[in-house]
Amino acid sequence: MTFEYSHELVNDFEKLFMTEKGYDVIIYAGDNENIKEFHAHSVILCTRSQYFCTALSNEWAKKQDGKFIFKKPNISPKLFNIVLRFIYCTKIDLTELQGSEVLNLLIVVDELNIQSLITCIQDYLVKHQEGFLQQNPTEILETVYQHESFIELWNYYLKRICEEPEVLFNSDKFINLKAPLLKLLLKQDDLCLHEIVIWNSLLKWGLAQNPSISKDTTKWNNEDIIVMERTLHEFIPLVRFYHLSSNDFLDKVFPLKKLLPEGLVDDLLIFYIAPDRKPNVQLPRQSKFIYDSTLVNQQYFAILSSWIDKKENSSYNKNIPYQFNLLYRASRDGNNHTVFHTKCDYKGQTIFIAKISNSEKIVGGYNPFQWESNDSWKSTRDSFIYLFEDRKDIKTARVSYSNGNQISIKNHPLCGPIFGNGDLYFDRNGYWYSTTNNSYSDYPKINGIPNHFIADDYEVFQIIKK
Repeated sequence: MTFEYSHELVNDFEKLFMTEKGYDVIIYAGDNENIKEFHAHSVILCTRSQYFCTALSNEWAKKQDGKFIFKKPNISPKLFNIVLRFIYCTKIDLTELQGSEVLNLLIVVDELNIQSLITCIQDYLVKHQEGFLQQNPTEILETVYQHESFIELWNYYLKRICEEPEVLFNSDKFINLKAPLLKLLLKQDDLCLHEIVIWNSLLKWGLAQNPSISKDTTKWNNEDIIVMERTLHEFIPLVRFYHLSSNDFLDKVFPLKKLLPEGLVDDLLIFYIAPDRKPNVQLPRQSKFIYDSTLVNQQYFAILSSWIDKKENSSYNKNIPYQFNLLYRASRDGNNHTVFHTKCDYKGQTIFIAKISNSEKIVGGYNPFQWESNDSWKSTRDSFIYLFEDRKDIKTARVSYSNGNQISIKNHPLCGPIFGNGDLYFDRNGYWYSTTNNSYSDYPKINGIPNHFIADDYEVFQIIKK
């Protein structure tokens, strides 16, 4: 029978840590006025830290009066005391530290090569200091990128940025990103950004690296173009130009065609003139959180989920509580009311998404009931219609809930989705209408939805609680 008294051993080592009896190592932590002398035992340091094991075995290890001398001016006394205590006692308490102190502690244990703490501290930051991690994503991401062992933090940030790229790309400090890190981010297939946003962001970043160049691209001279071409050269292959809209290509990219390789410009011109001749190019970016929409990305489904639960727009940045199953896509299934009812009737609660032609506007509506073809209407305060003034900017989102009048949702066998008494509906001739300014409106008016429009495409999703 085996008996273990490991707790006694820990207590004894803690006493040794406190009394410093028989020490043979002196370590000076901190600098200037904030410096403190620590005493330790070389055999314990060598056993518990690969850094000290290597340092103490080297010929350059400095000795004075029979004791090893180390100076660590880059480590504060407070943090070094925490590390030294862990080396002796295997005990650590992070709850009294601020987020920035925990991150600095992680950098210290990485330098001292204490592997168990590297994993432990990263896990603590992700689970208990998420607020801190979200406050300064640019600076912390740069720090994480410089330390290969910070795998868990790197995966955390990469996942978050791919899901919510605006956190980084809309930040004032985006322009401070180092080129290798920006390049790595743009390589991600699941980066949820429209390519035109990536293009505009690259231009903003490039101009920040060359502040003498005018932000007005029409004022660029040949030298400016050469400088910007050199600055952005390694990023151009990472922009998926074939997935731009023709308007974005014509208005935003073609005027700056000299920044692109000549062969690429020729290929793009051929593609936008004759799309069927599309060459073998990269697939569009696609979130790992699969939502089968050609109109919007995952962030929109997070916002729609928040509205369904009548919460703030940002309530579901992650852990979206609903599954969205594509029932109908007009461009795929046929743009008429008959197919809509065949595909969508009796499927429970649904939401539709439509892109207005010749614009970047997204409109839609949520039906908490089921669609039917029986010429009936239903009243509720849970249904809503919505608008994204610019689908590239989720901050332009607006929602309008039904006021609970008699016709919140109308079912008609010869029309598509109908919200209110003409507030937003698809008629039998394939046109969309919105007349929320009449006296019979069931939804408060959303400025920006045209009274009459054609949709490039529209999709209907079945909503299932996870």
